[in-house]
Amino acid sequence: MIQAGILGATGYAGQQLIWFLLRHPSIRLNFLSSHNHTDISFHHIYQQYAGFIQNVCIDMHAAEEKLSDIDVLFIALPHGKAFDITKKALDLGVKVIDLGADFRLKSADAYKAWYGLEHEAEHLLSTAVYGLPEIYRDQIPTASLVANPGCYPTASILALAPLLKNHLIDPASIIIDAKSGVSGAGRAANIATLFTECNESIKAYGVASHRHTPEIEEILATLYGKELVISFTPHLVPMNRGILATCYGNLLEKQSQSQLYEIYNAYYQDEYFVRIVETLPETRWVKGSNLCDIGVKVDERTGRVIVVSAIDNLIKGAAGQAVQNMNLMFGFKEQESLDVLSMTP
Repeated sequence: MIQAGILGATGYAGQQLIWFLLRHPSIRLNFLSSHNHTDISFHHIYQQYAGFIQNVCIDMHAAEEKLSDIDVLFIALPHGKAFDITKKALDLGVKVIDLGADFRLKSADAYKAWYGLEHEAEHLLSTAVYGLPEIYRDQIPTASLVANPGCYPTASILALAPLLKNHLIDPASIIIDAKSGVSGAGRAANIATLFTECNESIKAYGVASHRHTPEIEEILATLYGKELVISFTPHLVPMNRGILATCYGNLLEKQSQSQLYEIYNAYYQDEYFVRIVETLPETRWVKGSNLCDIGVKVDERTGRVIVVSAIDNLIKGAAGQAVQNMNLMFGFKEQESLDVLSMTP
């Protein structure tokens, strides 16, 4: 039985992580840590777990003392909070999956430029593996530190990967227009995400400055083989969860829609969690699942391809992908505990 510890257990991503780990036959939740809910039973915070989870949330100091008791540490904390605990866990031989942004970028300078902080564990950046299994599956099983991708990057990279890997579009033409549910902003109190502030409204934010931009660029550049720059604009929409990413690119040569579908189906033919759909994806069909739906349209008039992807931001964009990575790291079936479909209506 693998012993797991979770930091940031009472945030939305942390709670979703617990939901999946609870149903995993090979995982035991050793400890749950929460800065804001120390000494409070987890099921008093999320009452759906009453009768299923008895853990009392502990603070960071207590969690550090229990590191030697676990095999894997999940970190679901804001950026800048994972440096010290990651170093301590790795020194004890504990595998680390960081759901935050601290180890996603390979450059400490880029991290400082986009996140406004000095990177305090720069020596770990070269060994951290970017945890997008559909791209880096061969590296994840032997990794000690996995940087779980961001939600917008997951949807965007999966949408564009076949086009860039096959050099089918001009990378300078890439535009990503993405929309996320409010849970992507986290559980902390924030005026901008109060019901009356965001209900019946949609707004762009982080225009030309969102921190997921360099992450998307870095992975897409690796796939393409040279550096590239994109335009990325996220939007907040009044729904609880889900991301819809609409990605545009200019085709370098004329391609029919059927040809592109053949390319996408071939690229993702062995990927359990990626569905290439003939209709345009909708968030309701992936909500509550670890799936990513992708649809492709060719605009013959403009010579552009439009790729639409949909994920659940808390699952394939966070907790579900973290469990997918853990399964690969410990030799479990990749779909273990994740084989659930969206529940409708």
